[in-house]
Amino acid sequence: MWRASSEPTSFAPPASAWTAAVEPLPDARPLEGARRADVVVVGAGYTGLSAALHLAQRAVDVVVLDSAEPGWGASGRNGGQIIPGLKHDPDELERRFGPETGRRMWQIAGDAADVVFELIARHKISCHAQQCGWIAAAPNAAALVSLRSRTAQWQRRGAPVDLLDGKRIAELTGATGYVGGMLDRRAGALQPLAFVRGLARAAQQAGAAIHGRSAVGRLESTAGAWRVETGAGTVTARTVILATNAYTDDLWPGLRRTVLPVQSYQVATRPLPGDVRRQVLPGGQVVSDLRRILFYFRLDPEGRLLMGGRGPLDDRGDPALFARLEAVARRLFPQIGTASWEHRWSGRVALTADHLPHLHEPQPGLLIGLGYNGRGVAMATVMGKLLADRALGASHAEIGWPVTPIEPIPLHRWRLPAMALVVHWKRFQDWFDAR
Repeated sequence: MWRASSEPTSFAPPASAWTAAVEPLPDARPLEGARRADVVVVGAGYTGLSAALHLAQRAVDVVVLDSAEPGWGASGRNGGQIIPGLKHDPDELERRFGPETGRRMWQIAGDAADVVFELIARHKISCHAQQCGWIAAAPNAAALVSLRSRTAQWQRRGAPVDLLDGKRIAELTGATGYVGGMLDRRAGALQPLAFVRGLARAAQQAGAAIHGRSAVGRLESTAGAWRVETGAGTVTARTVILATNAYTDDLWPGLRRTVLPVQSYQVATRPLPGDVRRQVLPGGQVVSDLRRILFYFRLDPEGRLLMGGRGPLDDRGDPALFARLEAVARRLFPQIGTASWEHRWSGRVALTADHLPHLHEPQPGLLIGLGYNGRGVAMATVMGKLLADRALGASHAEIGWPVTPIEPIPLHRWRLPAMALVVHWKRFQDWFDAR
């Protein structure tokens, strides 16, 4: 018997560029009373809703529970960049996991963006999805060497990627300060809050029940089934899927300590004037760079410049970090001048010690997927499908993703001061490299 530790202070997602224009939330009234189901999913973000949708489409009785509302966490707050692949390149995956498992991993991750676009098309989800490509931007010569290797590895495997020199990346982005990059045409962009609400709507139409404001306070296994309790109801099911990612609490022993929930900060301008917009990201791609403490940016459908970057592990919303992002944007894009900044918001990203998403199965009938390291739009959606396949009886070999034990990060309780030192050191290294 285990108990969760906390609930959100607000059920509505924080104000952002995404909440300004989005379809209403599908009905997700709180769970009341006792019911049975085949599968209960805890967490109504990309992972949980993708799992629910894939299960419901195969006539599985599935219930989704969330402590706030669908998309309240990272799924409704992220930068909307649909990036295939992982932090580790294909050759490294094959070295670490062997040729067969490594091959399956890079194939799954490499196809992840296509899975998202196909899901959006199949369910007619209105979320401004565009397969416009992603640029990994190199701020220095060492980063470009790394990208040259990555580009070659993906090209050998048939992926539509190209290496960019300094002139070409300047043409495609309009940004200053990058010596080259890699263009991946599999990638793209979407409106993240609209996507998560579209997933919720599609899952409901397929037969899934979704309940917001239903924090799970207890999870226990009895008589070959799982019993999940909220404040006002219970669900008994043969399978439980935990899909809480960076907002994981103590519902299952040790799980919270397997990820580092780092804050990701974002700012957005007002829509840029037409002449400026033609100079900023004229190729339409989304971008993230290879700094140790990275920056990422794109234009939204209304022509706002969105700039994001990593912050501390806590949720204090430091105004100085928002101001720093705005200063970085002006440095990268001097053509925006004294742009007016309209939105500022933040949310958590779940980092893992090995920089890989984790799939756990600590007991029969309990499945867990989390830890997307900043690539959650594509990988969380795909992880939901893998978890659904496993819940339906697929073997570990058929899933293709390694199932690993829950291993808490050592000294996790000291993560706040330790990570603060790491962040300051990496920022100094980035500054030193840029001199």
